[in-house]
Amino acid sequence: MIELRQFKQFIAVAEELSFRRAAERLNMAQPPLTSTIQRIEDEIGTTLIERTNRITRLTEAGQIFLKEARRTVEQAERAMLAARQAGEGLTGLLRIAFVASAAREILPAILLRFREHYPQIKLELREAMTGQQIELLQKSSIDLGFVIPPLQDAQYLKSEIVAQNRLVAAIPEEHPLAQKEEIALTDMASESWILFPERQGPGLHRIIHTACLQAGFFPLVGQEAPQMDTIVSLVAGGMGVALVSRALVKGGRQGVAFRELTGAGTPVQFELAIAYKELSPVIEAFIAATRLQSKLTML
Repeated sequence: MIELRQFKQFIAVAEELSFRRAAERLNMAQPPLTSTIQRIEDEIGTTLIERTNRITRLTEAGQIFLKEARRTVEQAERAMLAARQAGEGLTGLLRIAFVASAAREILPAILLRFREHYPQIKLELREAMTGQQIELLQKSSIDLGFVIPPLQDAQYLKSEIVAQNRLVAAIPEEHPLAQKEEIALTDMASESWILFPERQGPGLHRIIHTACLQAGFFPLVGQEAPQMDTIVSLVAGGMGVALVSRALVKGGRQGVAFRELTGAGTPVQFELAIAYKELSPVIEAFIAATRLQSKLTML
């Protein structure tokens, strides 16, 4: 039976096409390496490497064996990693909820990074407003959430800021305010606003209300919508004005003019945080991936 170390030795020789270079790469003497290749060929019963005084090429059988040897080594490494992670508690299911702004900005890169390092952990994802996530976390119906602080009714929950963003004005394209390069909050004081429901999105609701109060007025809410994409669609339909994430500007939206804010009450900034009730090895690993991606995003 061919051993795992022998597979690795064959791969090194096949890739280097030199016993000397392969021996240096493996940090071993050349004679035992040559003997290993001969034993592999004897066990299989065919020549894998054509050689005279030096290696000339792999035979067709050698090329096939190289491909399968790589697969064998990779699978063995995956098996060892999976066993090691299982011993550390890094297996099972991780239930994650997220607000739409997280899905649009930071979450995709975090998921790619996490799945690359922990493919054996099943991720169960769902979109939910911050208020809903707090209830789900309190009931232990999810393990971790991407939320927008400040949080309400979040006793016994822990949270950590992972990203920052700012809000911009969203105005119907045909509105007179769309002619301005920048918009003051006071310019929007008499407009009908489209806002997040306070119960579902308490963080953004409070942030926007506070900014408007600092600018000297109370927003006149004509419509409520739980998602920024929905709010922007309502703006495009002429239902009012709104403040939305700056990230939405990149994609643009027909019928909507996005403008930077200026004057009293600005800039209007909001944060994205991860929230959880209890730590576990899986949650700690996901938080570590989130922190790393957060640093890269900020850079």
